[in-house]
Amino acid sequence: MDFPIIDLMDQEGCRQKLFDLLHPEGFACPRCGARDGLNVHRRRADSPVVDHRCKGCRRVFNMFTGTPWQGTHLSPAQILLILRGIAQGEPTARLARELGISRQHLLRLRHAIQARALAAADRAPLPDDRTEADEMYQNAGEKKGSRTPTRTTRHGVGRTRPRATGPGRPIVRRSPG
Repeated sequence: MDFPIIDLMDQEGCRQKLFDLLHPEGFACPRCGARDGLNVHRRRADSPVVDHRCKGCRRVFNMFTGTPWQGTHLSPAQILLILRGIAQGEPTARLARELGISRQHLLRLRHAIQARALAAADRAPLPDDRTEADEMYQNAGEKKGSRTPTRTTRHGVGRTRPRATGPGRPIVRRSPG
């Protein structure tokens, strides 16, 4: 029995969280910047997104206007899962399969989001010359409890070097099998 995560999420809660992420300073008209006089223009019963109309310039817009999500047909829950997947480094293909969307479309969205994040990144130098690396970064590529690497020679015989290598250490040969 499958339990799709999209069906288990609260759509209204996801919409509010996404609204707060996209508009941290508050909601304003993208054309004139007005914060007052934003009336609900249209709300479809099947859509969690509300269209607004500015009383001053008459522009119709919603919370996705001016973002990579403008014109999207994805639900707020899907968008939050995409953002979460990108932040956690999920592969695009796996994320697209889990959400049931096109890999190519998701890749274009991912590139747009990453470009915006890079453009908004703080370029100021760090205050001091010290750097701290976490354990995951320091041990990158190491596997605990793994044997020493084995290479197969031309004759199919595995050749393993002992961990403590140094001058005069022999090469240990193993027979295949």
